[in-house]
Amino acid sequence: MDFKDYYSLLGISKNATEDEIKKAYRKLAVKYHPDKNPGNKQAEEKFKEMGEAYEVLKNPEKRKKYDKLGSNWKQYEQTSGGGADFSQWARQGGGKNYSHTYSPEDFGGSDFSDFFNSFFSGDYSPDGGGGYGSQGRGRSGGRPAKGQDYEATLEVTLEESFQGSKRMINIGDEKISATIPTGVYNGQVLRIKGKGAAGRRGGEAGDLYMHVSMLPDPIFEIKDNDLYCDQHVGLYEAVLGGEITVQAPKGSFTMKIPQGTQNLKVLRMKGLGMPVYRKKNEFGDLYLKIIIDIPQNLSAREIELFNQLASLRH
Repeated sequence: MDFKDYYSLLGISKNATEDEIKKAYRKLAVKYHPDKNPGNKQAEEKFKEMGEAYEVLKNPEKRKKYDKLGSNWKQYEQTSGGGADFSQWARQGGGKNYSHTYSPEDFGGSDFSDFFNSFFSGDYSPDGGGGYGSQGRGRSGGRPAKGQDYEATLEVTLEESFQGSKRMINIGDEKISATIPTGVYNGQVLRIKGKGAAGRRGGEAGDLYMHVSMLPDPIFEIKDNDLYCDQHVGLYEAVLGGEITVQAPKGSFTMKIPQGTQNLKVLRMKGLGMPVYRKKNEFGDLYLKIIIDIPQNLSAREIELFNQLASLRH
């Protein structure tokens, strides 16, 4: 039986921080989630392995136990020839430095791989009075354990982010009502408590983590809380100045165009951008890039007048 290197499964070092472990797991979980890989047994197995690794490494106490016991796995293989059970190795003194009794419940229960089901198939008593065998505390006992968290991608439109919204999403066979708060942004992670996998032995359910993915908008580009868009202006308004109507997510607004406005100049409309997440009545700004429309199909009289104007500039 091969040793499972949980650090390698998540692509992290043994010195990884809790935050690095969480980020690595969530990134891979989204990639290999069964909903994104229907019918792909290899991706499903990968998803389970990563869940097992994360279940152990996210908890400092479990991680400490894994590091201590895992580092002796090769010693166990050499001592037992790879075929004997761990209780024999324990009675020979291989585990004499351990001062705690372990069971599969310490690592989340019987949903783990054969590696841990064999490695922790019962209790180990350091005085040699007990081993990892049928005399240990059974898998059916133990303390409650929280269910596995679920990961999902939530695609959000600009309008939904601006106004806030509710969305029905399918998680397995269950339909869940998800609230999209105003001001959510690309890459944000929203948590719905208790909508993950069911807990084991009466433990609480896991949580659902939804990764926000902002959909492209046909008019506006979002940068942080600010909005950017092109604003077409007639030649005469650009040259002489005037007022134009601007359509923003907040509604319609009048904007003054300064006399002599140049093509591609950027004008700002304060407070007409996106709402700031969890900050009431705070908004970003709207930036308009001026695109001057040159008149087409000029009449003979218009051409004559433009020539007169041109002669005045020489």
